[in-house]
Amino acid sequence: MAAHVRTSAAVGLALVAAVTAGCSGSGSGSTTSKSPPPATTAPSSSAGSAQNNAAPTESNPPGDIPDNQVYVPLDEPGFTLKVPEGWAQTQRDRGTTVFTDKLNTVRITALSASTAPTVGEVTNTVVPQLRGQVTKFAAPKVSEVTRHAGRVVLLTYQGDSAKDPVTGKVVRDAFERYAFYRSGHEVDLTLSGPVNADNVDPWRIISDSFAWR
Repeated sequence: MAAHVRTSAAVGLALVAAVTAGCSGSGSGSTTSKSPPPATTAPSSSAGSAQNNAAPTESNPPGDIPDNQVYVPLDEPGFTLKVPEGWAQTQRDRGTTVFTDKLNTVRITALSASTAPTVGEVTNTVVPQLRGQVTKFAAPKVSEVTRHAGRVVLLTYQGDSAKDPVTGKVVRDAFERYAFYRSGHEVDLTLSGPVNADNVDPWRIISDSFAWR
């Protein structure tokens, strides 16, 4: 009887140990089989980089004449040329007509001359005159160039604009002065605008449009 009791007790302890071991193994397996929680994904830097590398908004520097500027013919006694449409026109004494828009100017002066202007004559006569008339006159360069009307004398230089009556600002201007000549008649075409403006094409359109008639 005592042996039977001990045997039953031993069997019971063995069953408890087996159950405990099974539960322990099941818990261990469950822990290792669980997937780790999804890591928090940081925002991709590519989107921010794309935004930072986006093309900047284009804006023309002050004085840049728009590419879509329209030009209209100006008929004067003895000659014609194209001028920007919509620019303010004023007449000056001594046969001078001026067209202005914001910071740009087209000045046309017709006069009588016994001989054609030369590089030497412009250098020795016109440059000293402008030096006394233009504030902070600088960097004069005289050369001969070809336009549709033929060979002309070109004087380029820089100078300060007149002070703006409203803002008081002064603009540093670049000038192109073309001297056209035929049979005792001279026409001086002066184009000016801020030194940082890219007006190569507009100034070429105007200077190339000059024609005698």
